[in-house]
Amino acid sequence: MAFLADALSRVKPSATIAVTQKARDLKAQGREIISLSVGEPDFDTPYNIKKAAMEAIQRGETKYTPVAGIQPLREAISKKFKHENGLDYKPSQTIVCTGGKQVLYNAFVSTLNKGDEVIIPAPYWVSYPDMVLLCGGTAVFVDTMIEKGFKLQAADLERAITPRTKWVVLNSPSNPSGAAYTRDELKAVTDVLVRHPHVWVLTDDMYEHLTFGDFVFTTPAQIEPNLWERTLTMNGVSKAYAMTGWRIGYAGAPDNLIKAMDMVQGQQTSGACSIAQWAAVEALNGPQDFIQVSRKAFEERRDLVVSMLNQAKYLSCPMPEGAFYVYPSCKDAIGKTTPSGKVIKTDEDFVTELLEAEGVAAVHGSAFGLGPNFRISYATSNKVLEEACGKIQRFTANLR
Repeated sequence: MAFLADALSRVKPSATIAVTQKARDLKAQGREIISLSVGEPDFDTPYNIKKAAMEAIQRGETKYTPVAGIQPLREAISKKFKHENGLDYKPSQTIVCTGGKQVLYNAFVSTLNKGDEVIIPAPYWVSYPDMVLLCGGTAVFVDTMIEKGFKLQAADLERAITPRTKWVVLNSPSNPSGAAYTRDELKAVTDVLVRHPHVWVLTDDMYEHLTFGDFVFTTPAQIEPNLWERTLTMNGVSKAYAMTGWRIGYAGAPDNLIKAMDMVQGQQTSGACSIAQWAAVEALNGPQDFIQVSRKAFEERRDLVVSMLNQAKYLSCPMPEGAFYVYPSCKDAIGKTTPSGKVIKTDEDFVTELLEAEGVAAVHGSAFGLGPNFRISYATSNKVLEEACGKIQRFTANLR
């Protein structure tokens, strides 16, 4: 339609949402479908958090809130950054948004001019490049390698930076690969950024609390204090506290950026849901034992899925350090033929045929900018994962 903005022609619908919807549609037609495409914990929000929300309703906390968030939540965020990350953000240097997506979008709207470049390591969360496009910027992709754990290498970052680079987006642990940077790996990246004072860092730490074994999480401004003045540290309650539907993301950043994001949000949505904000106060300030319980469950699931996928013909699945995704390679399945006679030419063909033949929904790696791979979310029960991985094994065994 002629009246729609040109920018829409450059933007794609979210591939993860599209695959999840296709799985729902097939279910509605009576097919038995196991969906491993959605990125949300299967646990319920802890009761103490729900209770705090109910009490907020009873107290009448149902009015508009300040655009950047209620003061108790901004204080809780400030305390969290100090206690867990060693970062000094005053409450006034924080912002509360309707999910992590709005944090990112506000930051890009506030800072990007036409032609400004945003470096995004691939594979990447599907929304990053399209947000950059919608905000008038140019996404610059830097491929990572399975052999290097899908992590951005310092030399590759150095080559990608130009005078037009405004942001580098870092996501650790990563959606879709589950890759998480060790302190030394992150230090190599921040050393490059110190040498380029015009480049800002947008770090998406949404999966901070979902790391496994003895892995120690770190974030860029914590590793390199000289980057504090040009870092946006983004986080949220969605994954750690199983609060995806509550839609609360937050960030810490220098005053000038927070003020700009506050102004954008004031003309966009205003403050996030008041009840969800009070629930988030309890999430951050209340007991944290839920995190340990869910982390242990996710680690067991990771080990199960990696083991079973590595037993599947033509697949190779690295062991991720965090989040609740695996990102196996299906390179050796490309060119093979299904029993129905379909030749698998791409990773999208692979997941499409897997869904048709076995009723298992995954997301193709090319949607995340790097293939031939596919993403599986293991945020479901061991029983379901065993069944799904068994079906994947049967699917690959039948390829010729």
